[in-house]
Amino acid sequence: MGGAKNCPETPRQKMIGMMYLVLTAMLALNVSTDILNGFRLVDDSLHLTMDATDRRNKELMANFRAANEQNAQKVGEWYSKAQALTAKSDSMYNYINEFKYNIVVLADGEKKAQKDPRVSNIEARDNLDVTSQYAINEGHGAELKQMFVDFRNMLIDFSDGVKKEEFESMFTTAGGVNNDGDSIPWEYVVFEGMPVGASVTLLTKMQNDIRSAETEMIQFLMNQTDASDYRVNKLKAFVIPQSTYVMRGGQYSAQIVLSAVDSTARPSYFVNGAKLDSTGVYRASCNSTGTFRYKGQIELQSNDGSEMEVYEFEDGYTVGEPSATMSNVELNVMYRGYDNKFSISVPGVPNDKVKVSATGAGVSRNGNMYIIKPTIEKGKVVLTVQAELDGKVLTMGTQEYRIMPLPKPGAYFSAGDKLYDGGNIPRNTLLNTNNRVVASFGQDALLDLKYTIESFKVQFASGKLVPANGDKFTTTQLSEMQKLKQGAPVNIVDIKAKGPDGRTVTLRGLPLTVN
Repeated sequence: MGGAKNCPETPRQKMIGMMYLVLTAMLALNVSTDILNGFRLVDDSLHLTMDATDRRNKELMANFRAANEQNAQKVGEWYSKAQALTAKSDSMYNYINEFKYNIVVLADGEKKAQKDPRVSNIEARDNLDVTSQYAINEGHGAELKQMFVDFRNMLIDFSDGVKKEEFESMFTTAGGVNNDGDSIPWEYVVFEGMPVGASVTLLTKMQNDIRSAETEMIQFLMNQTDASDYRVNKLKAFVIPQSTYVMRGGQYSAQIVLSAVDSTARPSYFVNGAKLDSTGVYRASCNSTGTFRYKGQIELQSNDGSEMEVYEFEDGYTVGEPSATMSNVELNVMYRGYDNKFSISVPGVPNDKVKVSATGAGVSRNGNMYIIKPTIEKGKVVLTVQAELDGKVLTMGTQEYRIMPLPKPGAYFSAGDKLYDGGNIPRNTLLNTNNRVVASFGQDALLDLKYTIESFKVQFASGKLVPANGDKFTTTQLSEMQKLKQGAPVNIVDIKAKGPDGRTVTLRGLPLTVN
């Protein structure tokens, strides 16, 4: 259903409003009661506007009712609100009619009032007492005020507050303040001392406001029935596959959809002549490799129900052999006692659907990286990669890896950024207490293996061996080296280093010469 637009105030309505304001102002200035004849002109104009609004409202509700009969699931909620609104509007309209009639009865008498059902031909239109008597003394003004409050709240509630300011302004029940600063209720501000002719015109204007608000709210509620619909100029069939690449043994799955379809009017789906269920999901077993094409159509009843609309489509998918990509990001072999890092993936399969297991090793995961740590001393580790496809677990591939011991690092004397593996060394560098013996694979190392120096010995030219624990010279070693002259040899030997696998190895010596 197309949404109706809100009607702006017409020039005629603006003119009536202006006349009402002018006449009210003139009355407030104590102009002769002859001016009250003008209120009848305004009242007649308001009735012409209301008659047109009534016809518009009945037409809108007839369209609303027809839409509800065609699709109650979609329209029903909003149509029910519109019915409640029109019932409330009619109730208020009739109450104000009775309000006007009773005022005129008090002014002209019941016989004269009965001859004028629209209560516009008023003889005592300048009577200043009966409006106050009926509206204030008898309490009917307060009743009308409460009806305005209830009607206004319904309008705001039905519009989800979108038009709150507009309706609060249109149906305000705010009072006033007298010369002494005391608050005056709304019914006193509106009706106290008001001539009958002006009061009837004012009440007619209230009826006109009610009908205008009714029109606007019906249009608003009609718009809500398709507020979430997309506006399109054509319908088109689409195929949305879960994946166009399928492993042998897996299953191809695709969603067949018709764009811009109303969810309450379901189409029929056909693939290769066979009808699918109402979900429109097409499934095919994939037991052989290759590329496969299929075609079909979607059938949907036209809006007027006169014919069946048909929308054709065609698509395809590829079935490949199971495969997995495995790469050891650091090593070409798997090292014993080390956290070997692997990046493992399966084309077309999310990482959370990939499973990795191993014989002869433990497997853990750190983000997208797999950590493989051998648990056997020698032999081979076999990695197996599996993927979960359509609820089934399929093996994607296996790979064997030879277990190798960790390579032995070299021994160096570290002085800042420089590493000495032998040769001449300045005396000051050798005696610097911040420098130390380290185990390293050099600056171009492929492995980041952490070896810790546990102990070493310093051998002097005299053959004397002075031991040290840790990676720095002891006080005794430094004291002996301070005695050396230029060109004297200093050999660091029997260097023990502990690797990440927990094993201690002996490294080659460092033959140094004092420079």
